[in-house]
Amino acid sequence: MQKVSSYILLRSTVALLFVALSLVCAIWLMQSLRLVDLIVNRGLPLSMFFYMSVLMLPTFLALILPIALFAAVLFAYNRLTMDSELLVMRAAGISQGGLSKPAFLLAGIVTVIIYSLTLYLLPLSFREFKDRQVTIRNDFSTVLLQEGVFTEISKGITVFVRERGAKGELLGIFVHDGRNPEKPVTIMAENGALVRTDEGPQVIMVNGNRQEVSKDSGKLSLLYFDRYSLDVRSVDNSTEKRWREPRERFLGELFYPDMTDGNNQFNAAKLKAEGHQRLTLPIYALTFTAIALAALLSGGFTRRGLGKRITMAILLIIAIQAGALGFTNLAARFPWMVPLVYLNAILPLIGGGYVLFSHRKRRPGGGVDADATPNPT
Repeated sequence: MQKVSSYILLRSTVALLFVALSLVCAIWLMQSLRLVDLIVNRGLPLSMFFYMSVLMLPTFLALILPIALFAAVLFAYNRLTMDSELLVMRAAGISQGGLSKPAFLLAGIVTVIIYSLTLYLLPLSFREFKDRQVTIRNDFSTVLLQEGVFTEISKGITVFVRERGAKGELLGIFVHDGRNPEKPVTIMAENGALVRTDEGPQVIMVNGNRQEVSKDSGKLSLLYFDRYSLDVRSVDNSTEKRWREPRERFLGELFYPDMTDGNNQFNAAKLKAEGHQRLTLPIYALTFTAIALAALLSGGFTRRGLGKRITMAILLIIAIQAGALGFTNLAARFPWMVPLVYLNAILPLIGGGYVLFSHRKRRPGGGVDADATPNPT
């Protein structure tokens, strides 16, 4: 019995690792494409690209693992069925619980892993990812300026640079400051530099002019200067003052946010919905496993194969996944719908367990269906 469980567990684990790795690579490549531009066109170091790519992994790994586990269990147990190994195991007296034990053991391990992701690693990594994005806008503003391209380096501030010198100086500078719609300002200078100060990034320009058009009179105000400093800070880019998104917060910050903050008051239901999703997401590893096992072990072996059962299981998983997304979004708007988030995860688990372990009268020799291939023994 122990050897059989180890054999099934090994097969399921290998399948899980293969499926999970394939999905992670595919999604990681798609998500990383938005960071490639920072490397190819904007000059950020390659190490920053890999670091930020790794920070994205926990965000979608928690979503991938239950699906990968479902696919792994389907593959492993279907292969055992097609090779008639399950038939032999049942004929040897191994119970339904004995056959299911390796899959549920693997599901339990995956559940613990997902809880560690959703409760700690996901908010930690996503918070660091968002902070790095802000840091790139502030600390890497110099490398974000491309020659011959209009670049919005801060909200409302667009900069055009004709050329960048070997030492990082800017030649042929054009700046449009539209932060104040009532008084937009246009500045042109022969050369300058973008520097970082304690107050934030500033554009230092030399030998230029500052143009401002009065909205009321339409008159142009022109000011020539030898040296001019433009503050390009953006309040939205402050890592300390910006409002943290739900995925950046730990569980306590989701359920008990600082209600003195107006943004937290406005998004209180959204924060709590994210918290409930974090608690229910790992349960889907057990739910999907129960559904896969119910589809493959609840009936006998037939000549027609298990394609119909597998298809029904896949469709059910799709419906559950759609329900998880839909109920979470609804709970963010209507808090009274939070129980549906839990029911969507737990009811299919109970139903799958009932189908799997319900005491049905089985025919001797492995529970072969009426249209099944006769037992060769």
